[in-house]
Amino acid sequence: MKFTINRTGFTNELANVLRAISSKTTIPILTGVKLVATDDQLVLTGSNSDITIQSTLATSEGQLGLVVEEPGAIVLQARLFNEIVKKLPAETVTLEVKTGFLTTITSGPAEFKINGQDANNYPKLPELESDKTVQLAPDLLREVIDQTRIAVSKQESRPILTGIHVLLAQDQLTAIATDSHRLAQRKVTLPAPVAVAADVVIPGVSMTELARMIPDQKDPIDLLIAENQVLFKFGHTLFYSRLLEGKYPDTSRLIPETSETDLTIDANVLLAAISRASLLSHQGRNNVVKLTIDPTQELVKISGDSADVGNVEEELQFDAITGQELAISFNPDYMGDALKSFGGVKVKLAFTSPLRPFTLVPVDDQANFVQLITPVRTF
Repeated sequence: MKFTINRTGFTNELANVLRAISSKTTIPILTGVKLVATDDQLVLTGSNSDITIQSTLATSEGQLGLVVEEPGAIVLQARLFNEIVKKLPAETVTLEVKTGFLTTITSGPAEFKINGQDANNYPKLPELESDKTVQLAPDLLREVIDQTRIAVSKQESRPILTGIHVLLAQDQLTAIATDSHRLAQRKVTLPAPVAVAADVVIPGVSMTELARMIPDQKDPIDLLIAENQVLFKFGHTLFYSRLLEGKYPDTSRLIPETSETDLTIDANVLLAAISRASLLSHQGRNNVVKLTIDPTQELVKISGDSADVGNVEEELQFDAITGQELAISFNPDYMGDALKSFGGVKVKLAFTSPLRPFTLVPVDDQANFVQLITPVRTF
């Protein structure tokens, strides 16, 4: 095996593949990156069993400067190989594998010799065939992930809640996440109806990694859903993730349909006030901030206190308040995450009682995006 490639382009693609590689894997060969060279392309693969990322570089792409002199395959220790390539001195790098999997890496005056492993021992990628395929705009997919992953559970005691619930039906995709203290739900209208409905749970860790990789491009991303795997295709890249087993709880009944008190306010105004109040709440044992709404007095107030440090109180500018007087306490970190997901638009908060979950929706799109937060009992 022997090929030469532009070092910068190679480094960028290698960095993407390395996102799937973990040093904690129980399968030793998965600490390596698999390289397969054919006459017209170089394929890089990294995996940790849960996520697999494959990048295909073609000789026809002039900017990569890929020239394959001898086809072949090798698995190299991923972190070491990446560090070597990043620090090589010249604009191009040549990799050559001879007998015994000894790999020579040269660039300008520098030459490294490192031991590789037999690529035949690397786990095979699943071949996905699915009629559950949709196309999504890259920026929209990234937005959907960012708006829902904040509510994914980090507790392994309920594994199904560590994923994002994705539903495909007719011309709509719905993404839902909850950790039982908060919930995020986003609906997206698809450009074309799906042939077959789908109901799957994708690990939150996988979706977070995917969001970081999604390129700024206009070409849509293909999403394929199979029995126990999901595949995202974009650019040079194939991004595979396993699906979580089990049935996601029915969350539709958690979202209140009516409210007793409503507040319309700029998300950034409320976020800034909560951020200031949490300076004290983070110092106390109970990380709680209180929101007081009094429609008769035209008053909205944020407050927080710590027995050891002191207290804070701030009146807020708002757009509208209706309904009953209300005082409700909540975790400021949960509220902050929810408000950031709206991107600085006007939001409507709807409350039913001081002890019932309340919702936040964007004023301009109330049907397709909702964040729900469970209040904190303070008495």
